[in-house]
Amino acid sequence: MTIPTEKLLNDLKNITAENMYFAENILNQPDELLNFRLSEKKWSVLECFEHLNRYGKFYIPEIGQRINNSGTKPTEIFNSGILGNYFAESMLPKKGLEKMKTFRSMNPLYSNLDKKVLDEFIAQQKQIIILLNNSEKIDLNKTKTGTSISNLIRLKLGDTFRFVVYHNLRHIEQAKIIFKSRWI
Repeated sequence: MTIPTEKLLNDLKNITAENMYFAENILNQPDELLNFRLSEKKWSVLECFEHLNRYGKFYIPEIGQRINNSGTKPTEIFNSGILGNYFAESMLPKKGLEKMKTFRSMNPLYSNLDKKVLDEFIAQQKQIIILLNNSEKIDLNKTKTGTSISNLIRLKLGDTFRFVVYHNLRHIEQAKIIFKSRWI
């Protein structure tokens, strides 16, 4: 995938802002509703957000450190890497939201959660927008990040941003389905 860097960053900021907007709009809902599961083995709305928070705790510092240490100049075009594009595209929500396996440490099923999870998510999204803004000054192609799978797997920063934001979008869509199901 090849895309103007400015368009990529703006698209990712818009998705992040929409994800944050959803979280802000359900803050006033009762914990009982936000902890509702469609079945015993499926996540609740808050478990979806907690899952994202756990990934954010890895990726936000990783991205921040790579931006601060980059020393590169921005380029007009971002060219996705083969592996990075695969990871990012696999996170985009698709019809039916195909189930994916998650690492045990990232699985929040049966966690005791309250709305602090939403507050943390909103704070993380604000940090992501700051990181997206800061990345306008560096090369998203040459700056690389480690991944939560392994530091041996390194992705272009643009692909890492795509992966994180699309992963957030995927689980926000999942949370919306769960949330709406309580009203049907």
